[in-house]
Amino acid sequence: MQFHQDGFVPGDPEIVDPADRYPAFAGAQGPLPASVDVLIVGCGPAGLTLAAQLAAFADIKTCIVEQKSEPMRRGQADGIACRTMEMFNAFGFAERVLKEACWITETTFWRPDPATPERIARSGVVQDVEDGLSEFPHVVLNQARVHDFYLERMRKSAAKLEPFYARRVVGLVRDADGVTVTLERTEPANDTTTETVRARYVVGCDGARSAVRAAIGRELVGDSANHAWGVMDLLAVTDFPDIRCKALIQSAHEGSIIVIPREGGHLVRLYVELTALDAGERVAARHIPLDALIAKAQRILHPYRLDPKEVPWWSVYEIGQRLTDKFDDVPEAETATHAPRVFIAGDACHTHSPKAGQGMNVSMQDAFNLGWKLAAVLRGRSPERLLATYSAERRAIAKELIDFDREWAALLASAHADGREVDPEATRRYFVTHGRYTAGTATRYAPALLTGDGRHQHLATGFVVGTRFHSAPVVRLADAKPVHLGHVIEADGRFRIFIFAPAGDLSAETSTVRWLCAWLADDPVSPVHRYTRDGEDIDAVIDVRAVFQEPHRTLDIGTLPPLLLPTKGRLGLRDYEKVFCADHRTGGHDIFAMRGIDRAAGCMVVVRPDQYVAQVLPLDGHAALAAYFDGFMQPQREAVPPRMAEAAGA
Repeated sequence: MQFHQDGFVPGDPEIVDPADRYPAFAGAQGPLPASVDVLIVGCGPAGLTLAAQLAAFADIKTCIVEQKSEPMRRGQADGIACRTMEMFNAFGFAERVLKEACWITETTFWRPDPATPERIARSGVVQDVEDGLSEFPHVVLNQARVHDFYLERMRKSAAKLEPFYARRVVGLVRDADGVTVTLERTEPANDTTTETVRARYVVGCDGARSAVRAAIGRELVGDSANHAWGVMDLLAVTDFPDIRCKALIQSAHEGSIIVIPREGGHLVRLYVELTALDAGERVAARHIPLDALIAKAQRILHPYRLDPKEVPWWSVYEIGQRLTDKFDDVPEAETATHAPRVFIAGDACHTHSPKAGQGMNVSMQDAFNLGWKLAAVLRGRSPERLLATYSAERRAIAKELIDFDREWAALLASAHADGREVDPEATRRYFVTHGRYTAGTATRYAPALLTGDGRHQHLATGFVVGTRFHSAPVVRLADAKPVHLGHVIEADGRFRIFIFAPAGDLSAETSTVRWLCAWLADDPVSPVHRYTRDGEDIDAVIDVRAVFQEPHRTLDIGTLPPLLLPTKGRLGLRDYEKVFCADHRTGGHDIFAMRGIDRAAGCMVVVRPDQYVAQVLPLDGHAALAAYFDGFMQPQREAVPPRMAEAAGA
């Protein structure tokens, strides 16, 4: 998809007239609500991810505020990792991102030409993402477009949520029952107007200079590499052959460049190494102009020509990695006795260098982790102690990624801090070795309240407990449609239980699958029964689906247990999308082989609402399954079994 031929124009490229791509701004600019369940501060990637998650629930009153006067038009971050694309699919806009974005399939490496060191020469090419790591590619798209997709989902949601712009937090007071936040209107006509909002919970997604973080006494702590870099998006004419590939260039004497091709077929982003800084010096004090940034890029690219025609956005920055000690307002010593009221996410609690592409991606994963937990507590599904798991899980992940980012940023510099020259070949090796970090798939939650200990991991070696659910192709039984199993996981706050059946298991009335489905549907201690309220659909809280080894044409849909063919909704219509089969067609993919599932025993794979594997259990592990959910959910009923669908074909 090509655009920007006549200059950079923000907005939806499918709208022909650039003037119509962003209609006149008409955000929610009336007075703020006096009280809400959740107040989100900041309309960046983290804030919008959280808002989009909570907007799915009409019974949760959410408000999101932003200091800027209108939505973003020109983005800052642009790299979208494979794992983030998986999350976007849960929010329903992955296909739109794929259509507009630039796909990164290869990364090239350039170093000084051994024969003529003042010239650069290509030294290697690697595949950007290893085969089979995800069904989605690594892509690049203007951050503002990601914001657009989130805002559209929020408008179409049950809550019909719109942000309030031009609001700045100037006060925050916590008490036992909630938080009182004072905000100041920032439009010139309202420079003395303040508003007060009472919230049960507040989430600061307001960036590295977070007012919310300051209000709860947290600090970003870390160090700086004392090195300045520049970044610019440009439309240019060049004879550099890899301008439409991701390229890592290390010159002999002028420094390094990272080339990131952008959407539209013409736009490109350059990260340009500029200069060393004195200890404690800020890059702003250097007053580096755009012309200097362009000139440095031209020298590094020698002997290739770079002729900029337009620069829609540029900036200079110093590298630093910083982290807070905790991502909520409860002191570590009080975690067991006090539930958090205020949270921070994204750049408010961790900052990275831009070159590993982690900042925006990790920020959105923070919010995805927190969103379903807030919803579960606010809707009475879980006790408040669930909220303590957010900081525990996400800070550990942020620490790992910051350590990776520090090493990667050092490798990309022209020289180490101790004066040693950097080996470009070492950069290439590190990139290949650590590809799962840059793809966003390296995250693994440690065993804790929400994550099992993996004692039954042998039953499904490819669904690693604590990691994201690694989707694979299957065939839907009812209509023979080939689908990806992971794509049934929507951002709706529900848990999933995937039943992987032993071969031939369904035919016998005493089969483990029938036994498990009957127990889940009717036993008072089963999590499906225990945590589903009267009058709700059977899958309102826990969505149970099954995958069989047999080819789809050999399995009789009329033999399915009622739980796998339930009636739902006001009209009691049957849901035909709960059951799948391994893909045995020519060129198909057998999910049992791909994910190392024990064919003889089968298993259950429990998946959290944020797409992470919580447990792998044997099909007869009823007690262990019940104990897992009992650890963090509140019973909705005790002994009255739910109204189940009639058996299929009855």
